[in-house]
Amino acid sequence: MSKEYIGIVVEESLDDNRILNKLEVKKIHVTGHTNPIDRWHMYEVNVSKEEIEELSKHIIQDWYMHFWKKSEIIAIFKDKTFEFNYENKETWKSVLDYGRSIGIPDEQLDFPIKGL
Repeated sequence: MSKEYIGIVVEESLDDNRILNKLEVKKIHVTGHTNPIDRWHMYEVNVSKEEIEELSKHIIQDWYMHFWKKSEIIAIFKDKTFEFNYENKETWKSVLDYGRSIGIPDEQLDFPIKGL
């Protein structure tokens, strides 16, 4: 299984964090919020397309994850998956429209293609 995609998985976005045990984790970052409720546990992972599909079954409503291979992006939401080109902003329209429709702020719909 080729783990050709890189992505950031936020533990708090999962309905069952045990799925992290099955992933190839490269780095872990915990945000610096003082209140533990506000902290995010972020995992930089190398994954295959099949693992992305499996993660899409465990993401909770109103969250998303994205994975990249060069400029090819896969963004997954609870019930939707989008593939688009990072460098061609015209290909972003449907994913931005969907993200906004479920209340994700524009500043969180930036899909960075860099690790932690």
